[in-house]
Amino acid sequence: MGVSFRRACAVAAGLACMAGSAQADKIKNPTAVFSGLDKITGRIVSFEVAVDETVQFGALQMTPRVCYTRPPTESPNTTTFIEVDEITLEAKTRRLFTGWMFAASPGLHGIEHPVYDVWLVDCKGGTEVIAEPKDPLPEPTPIQPAAQGRPPGQSRPAQPPQGAPAGAPLPAGAPAQAPRQPRFFPAAPQ
Repeated sequence: MGVSFRRACAVAAGLACMAGSAQADKIKNPTAVFSGLDKITGRIVSFEVAVDETVQFGALQMTPRVCYTRPPTESPNTTTFIEVDEITLEAKTRRLFTGWMFAASPGLHGIEHPVYDVWLVDCKGGTEVIAEPKDPLPEPTPIQPAAQGRPPGQSRPAQPPQGAPAGAPLPAGAPAQAPRQPRFFPAAPQ
């Protein structure tokens, strides 16, 4: 199990590195376009919201913080970071969702509401292009065995002989246990 978990982590880290090197430029837009569904009446409404402006759709208050698209020469990818609050019957505000919405995947967001559905349709009005780095990320250095005489093929330090009591000394010439490396979790591309 440990080997397959390590292998899966290595594959995920490699994919994250490849995804980081294939990023496209993005356009920062001042306006997000949403559609909202009132599940009771079946009415769908489209509405535009300026970035950092709060609008109300039914009992939901929505505030997009940023809205990105890609240039027409790139594959479409429209995203927004949004905060969604619900106004309760007691006139209190309750946060329902804070996160990213993707126009290509309208069901991929965390807004769970029994009466309303809201999804991102588009972003518009943007001219400011934010250039993403085109150079591949530097390759991470492989973890080297501790410099305590470990043979190159040995993947972990020697263990006491089988059946030896816990805490028994290691056989003569066996390397001490190497210090643990911190776990690495790649950050999502911005």
